[in-house]
This record gives sequence, C-alpha cells and structure tokens, in this order.
Amino acid sequence: MTKKKLVIFGSGELAEVAAFYFAHDTQREIACFCVDGQFIEEDSFAGHPIVPFEEIEKSHPRAEHDFFVAVGYSGINKLREEKCAEAMAKGYELTSYVSSRATLFPGFEHGWNNFILEDNTIQPFARIGNGVTLWSGNHVGHHSTIGDFAFISSHVVISGGVSIGERSFIGVNATLNDHITIGKRCVVGSGALVTKDLEDESVITAEPSKRSKIPSSRLRGF
Repeated sequence: MTKKKLVIFGSGELAEVAAFYFAHDTQREIACFCVDGQFIEEDSFAGHPIVPFEEIEKSHPRAEHDFFVAVGYSGINKLREEKCAEAMAKGYELTSYVSSRATLFPGFEHGWNNFILEDNTIQPFARIGNGVTLWSGNHVGHHSTIGDFAFISSHVVISGGVSIGERSFIGVNATLNDHITIGKRCVVGSGALVTKDLEDESVITAEPSKRSKIPSSRLRGF
C-alpha cells in the first residue's frame, strides 16, 4: 500500500527535525509545511513550500495527504492540542513518528500525532496517549501512563506505575519515582526528583549548580 504524502504543521526547528526523521527513518515523502497564514514570511522552509493552514485542504487534499503537527510545549502544550483538533476538523488523519531505534515490546500501542525519538525504552504495559512527544533517551517504566499532549524531554526516568497527566511537561534528566501520579498541566523542571503525587498545575524545580568563585586556572589537579 502506497503511503500518503505528509503535511507538517510548523516552520521552526521542531518541524525541521520532524521532517528529517519522517523522511529518513520512515521514507515518508514531505509534501509541504504549513502555518497560519499571518505568520508566513517566506515561500519555502527546509526545501519544501509553506502553505497557509487556512487553505491547506484545497492545495493538499486529505484523501492524498496525512498530517503531523510539529509544535512544542507552548502554552503548556495547549497550542499543539489546538492545532491537532483543527487539523482533524478539516478531515485529516494525524500520523505518528516512532523511531526504529526505540526499544519497544509486543503489545505496545500509542495514539496519533506522537513523536517518539531514538533510544526511548518503553517497557511492557506502558501506555502512551495522543499528541505525546518523547524526545530521545527516556525510560518509561512498566504499567506507566503518559496522558495526551504531554511533552517528555530527554533522559527522563519514569519509573513503573507512574501516571502523567495530560499536557504536562517533564524536563531533561528528571526522575519520577514509581507509583506516583503527576497531575494535569504540571511542569517538572530539569533534574528534579519527584517522589510524591503532584496536584494539577504543580511546578517543581531543582536547585541549579552554583558557579565557583575560583577560576579554572587555580584548580589543583587540572
């Protein structure tokens, strides 16, 4: 069966990365990028035309094209959720990217408009919702659930039996202990250690490393 060509919403770094992965790892043909018409400044992006989202169904009909929304965590992931809904309202089928270099197990299922990059380990019985981004190198423990439109950065450890609420953001190198619940729209900062349940819209930060007053030229042993 011939795969449909792909329309990607977005014209930023994430959209360019998404096009690269789709083209090189799944051999999907990229038809164009699209954004809201008021934000179009150039005729093309990353070697492909840019088409106003308001007109996309006329130039790239849904019968011949799939759709992918390449939007980050703006508005605590609200923008990605809204654009997915608008694309589906136009009748497009939203596709997902799951890296061939991710570690998956029999029975794994995921939703639409997922972006799952290389070196993610997703253990048995874990569930991934719709519109979820899993950047590279994460561990998703057994029986864990990641809610719709969550964004998981790189090298996050999600232990077994964890529930992450919809639209939450988990920063680089964060660790979530087993059998805890992260509420909806939570923000867990880089390097944070979460050991207890979080209510909706909680924000967790970790203390950043401090710069030493001693310059490197005065360090002994270097």
